[in-house]
Amino acid sequence: MSELDPQVAALLKRNADGLVPAVVQDATSGAVLMLAWMDDEALRRTLATRRGTYWSRSRKEYWVKGETSGHIQVVREVRLDCDGDTVLVRVDQTGPACHTGTATCFDARVLLEDLG
Repeated sequence: MSELDPQVAALLKRNADGLVPAVVQDATSGAVLMLAWMDDEALRRTLATRRGTYWSRSRKEYWVKGETSGHIQVVREVRLDCDGDTVLVRVDQTGPACHTGTATCFDARVLLEDLG
């Protein structure tokens, strides 16, 4: 198995568990779909396959979005934020992104709405 490009790996600022948050955004609408976690291997797999691949903190294993549900993410772009501690993954999402069946994981609980 190959490793994440060392130049890319050097830019990442990981948490104590070796993870960085991945904000997943719909490449067409701009909607924020979900937040997931990546380590170097998940990022390497995502870059190599163009499929959203993440680390499950609860199951302690890699998962490819849509592998069981069919709601796949085709990755169009991956960006690193200015501090190197968050990844933005822009995707074409098939079906709902949230495990609850909603389009995004941010549909249900609105804490403050735009008044304008």
